[in-house]
Amino acid sequence: MKTTNTYAGIPEAYAVPEKSKIVLIPVPYDGTSTWKKGADKGPEAFLAASENMELYDIETNSEVYKEGIYLSQAVTENSTPEAMVEAVAEKVKKYLNRNKFVTLFGGEHSISIGAIRSFAQFYENLTVVQIDAHADLRKSYQGSSCNHACALYEASQTTNLIQVGIRSMDQSERTVMNEDNVFFAHEMANDAYWVEQAVERMTDNVYITIDLDGFDPSILPATGTPEPGGLLWYETLDFLKEIFQSKNVVGFDIVELCPDPSLFASDFLAAKLYYKMLSYKFQSNEIEDLEDNDNDFSDKGLKNNAKFLNDGE
Repeated sequence: MKTTNTYAGIPEAYAVPEKSKIVLIPVPYDGTSTWKKGADKGPEAFLAASENMELYDIETNSEVYKEGIYLSQAVTENSTPEAMVEAVAEKVKKYLNRNKFVTLFGGEHSISIGAIRSFAQFYENLTVVQIDAHADLRKSYQGSSCNHACALYEASQTTNLIQVGIRSMDQSERTVMNEDNVFFAHEMANDAYWVEQAVERMTDNVYITIDLDGFDPSILPATGTPEPGGLLWYETLDFLKEIFQSKNVVGFDIVELCPDPSLFASDFLAAKLYYKMLSYKFQSNEIEDLEDNDNDFSDKGLKNNAKFLNDGE
């Protein structure tokens, strides 16, 4: 799936895979969602909204697209949830092996299982930061461990998982949950220091997964399972900015946009969020005076990835 030749309509010179520091992988998958369907249309709506976005970011005084953003062919495997997860993991692995900053746009939240699996193999002592309304910690749901309700279970076992904005879960998920690393929405509403506390619990290498239902439906209603009491725009940006400035963010995904033609502001929020996160990432690189134009993360906690180097890609 490519609705455009380049991300956000940027010039081809900034979108070729050889020179781009950033890779965007669309995953239009909606195989296990259990309420409102349509997340498979999310990447297309996101890309369309991105083409109508100003590419100069006022806050960071930057045009991050000039770092190069390659729009990958979409992962379209949908025969089974397990096959989709494996296809995502392989695609992510391919670009991590090429030292790219890998990002994904879904699709429902189950796409994150494969992405996190490859990042956790690639980076030592990885923290996964989940912004979400739902805990997504079921070990299995409706006969599959790759259901959207299980999106973070594997990460809870293999990474340092920090969950932010949670306000909906099954009681059984508490048996898996590390509540010291969970920031429930009702508690965040009365805690002026939750950002600092969350960042303190992170290791150096961080992967961020954002389910758009983490936002309050008053600003983003176009998602499959909206929940009241969510995050607002600037508090979310403040949190993300603190992570990017103090940690090594190694990649991220955004999921669960369920586009509605009458609610296209949601598409634009998702587009703006993606670009903001890239702007924070590469502004942080400048602050740290990272001079390696080849985007070499060899000193940033990489594991020995000989198996990645022989995948034929």
